[in-house]
Amino acid sequence: MITHIALIKLIHVNAETIELAREMLSGMEGKIPECRQLEVGVNLVQSYRSYDLSLVVRFDSLEGFQAYQNHPAHVEVVKNLQGLRQSTITVDYETL
Repeated sequence: MITHIALIKLIHVNAETIELAREMLSGMEGKIPECRQLEVGVNLVQSYRSYDLSLVVRFDSLEGFQAYQNHPAHVEVVKNLQGLRQSTITVDYETL
């Protein structure tokens, strides 16, 4: 199983922007067949090292993850988040 984790830091952190970004990310659920699980979280505790949202997506294989990366629903979300996000960090790993 492949797990993809993305942490997103928004430019403007307010309830409206957080909800908009959360809805965009959650909106991918059910649209990308290769996604086995999709979870979006909103940060609860602010600190200097906090990010505002997390995305955790799981796939059966590396090929499934690569299909997700190029899927139109994912590409659209990445494009739409461009003006809202300050930065994104990711980690992708395999569990046996």
